Amino acid sequence: MPDAPQFDEWCRRLKASDRAAYAELFEATYEPLFRYVRSITQSAEAARDVAQDTFIRLWEVRESLSPDQSLEAYLYRIARNRAYNHERNQRTRSEKEETVRDRTPAQPAPPTRPDDQADAEQFEDRLWQWIGELTDRQREALVLTRFDGLSHDEAADVMDISPRTVNNHIVRALKHLRERVHDYEPNLLGRDEH
Repeated sequence: MPDAPQFDEWCRRLKASDRAAYAELFEATYEPLFRYVRSITQSAEAARDVAQDTFIRLWEVRESLSPDQSLEAYLYRIARNRAYNHERNQRTRSEKEETVRDRTPAQPAPPTRPDDQADAEQFEDRLWQWIGELTDRQREALVLTRFDGLSHDEAADVMDISPRTVNNHIVRALKHLRERVHDYEPNLLGRDEH
């Protein structure tokens, strides 16, 4: 991730409607922002839509950006709000559809092939599944700090909580993930990890 001075520069240039700065910011932050939104929506398609919508919204409010505010945290806050709005809209839509149509039995997930167990891609999928088991706040704190590189203070700003609470969420999230990894592959973390 770019450093704070780079974000300050982009903020200044965005306020002046500099399209090159907007393109640079998009290029540098789209992937981490997408990962963050995906951790909320659990859907790559929805995450793409929300991430793109976040950048559109940023451009719309560019003239009101404050140089005293972290542009990175502001961008993540927009994404967070849009992601949760998307999830709420999806739930409402699903509930309405469910009342209209007859319920059908859920289809079981296809079984995994034993030879896929050692595959790194399979493990990554499981890791994201385990991350999906975390509470919303634990997942959000983990993705913001460990995947997207925000400091605890920046994550606290995005999540509208204290940095200490961010840390508490991360500690609980990592404990859960260590337990899941240990259950999946006991020797993966070494003997001292529990």
